[in-house]
Amino acid sequence: MRTVYPVKGKRIHRFICGFVVLSLVFGLCTTDVSGETTSEKIKKAEELKKETEEQKKAVDEKREDLEDTKQQLQDYLNKLNGELEQISDNLDKIEERIRDKETEIVQTKLDIEAAKIDEKRQYELMKRHLKAVYERGNPSLFETFLKTSNYADFLNKAEYISRIEEYDQGMFDVLANQRRTIEEKEKVLSEEVEQLNELYDDSKAEKNKVSTLVNSTSGTIAATSGAISAAEIEQKAYENELQIQEANLAALNKQLEEEKAMIAKANSMSWSNASDLGFDVSDRELLACLIYCEAGGEPYTGQVAVGSVVINRMRSAAYPNTMVGVIYQKGQFTPARSGRLATRLSLGATESCYRAADEAMAGAQPVGNCLYFRTKIPQIQGIIIGGHVFY
Repeated sequence: MRTVYPVKGKRIHRFICGFVVLSLVFGLCTTDVSGETTSEKIKKAEELKKETEEQKKAVDEKREDLEDTKQQLQDYLNKLNGELEQISDNLDKIEERIRDKETEIVQTKLDIEAAKIDEKRQYELMKRHLKAVYERGNPSLFETFLKTSNYADFLNKAEYISRIEEYDQGMFDVLANQRRTIEEKEKVLSEEVEQLNELYDDSKAEKNKVSTLVNSTSGTIAATSGAISAAEIEQKAYENELQIQEANLAALNKQLEEEKAMIAKANSMSWSNASDLGFDVSDRELLACLIYCEAGGEPYTGQVAVGSVVINRMRSAAYPNTMVGVIYQKGQFTPARSGRLATRLSLGATESCYRAADEAMAGAQPVGNCLYFRTKIPQIQGIIIGGHVFY
């Protein structure tokens, strides 16, 4: 049941606390009691948004760098693949030349064997000719001369024998030279094959080197692609975060406008005397527990001041005129919405908090008509009690 104290009359007040005007100068409006002002929240939200934008910009630049790196790596990989293809073609050509040289060497060896056979056959033929001329009776030139009918016949026979010898010797020399030429050719071909094999080994080593670079570059490209994907995910996360922050900033700006309107409204509306207020039986417990949550560790005067802010709001026509309405007004007292107040109500407050609630409900005004308080900061000039500034 609501207990109503006698009404002795109402006075019209055209002012809110002078410190509220100061708060407007600094852009500091209504807030969660003992929390940050909406302007401070907006400032922090803007700073957070700016920080997020910078982080997103850094990620954007990182992704662009990764894209550039990936393109450079891809170009390098294409170049390596081109070199690898060219080296492979060269290896095929070298292998073909080696096969041709080896085939030529085989044929040359066959030619050498044939030349040796021809040389040997010619040598045997020369021996037979010599044997026929010299071993069969071994006639002297004098005997040959005696047997000839004239000197001309003798010269003819002598020249014939000489020509046979010259021919045999000439054929032998030709065949011997031919065999040496073929052997020299074989040597040259062997040296060429050896050079080709060295070239093949060098090209194969180069191919392996380029193949290793190709594999390494491909792996780096894959890793870079993974980093790009991660950067894209990070970009998306920052974009989502920025959307949330922009929505929050818009809500805070809206709240600020509403609070400014509330201040203007409170300035233009009437105020009641504390003695004109009526309190329910449960209001003392509710106020004492709120004081405990907001200023349980503050000096006693600071506890009374917190209770006075609640009573001042009840006195102002701009706020609800009940204890429950003021304390549970949406977006005002943090303990009311966090659940701390409900927990404290189940446990009760301290003796000093009950006394502070009684003094405030009796009309004590250690901070005048101030409607707000928070932890003290340099930007707010107001009444400082303990760790709070009242304005």
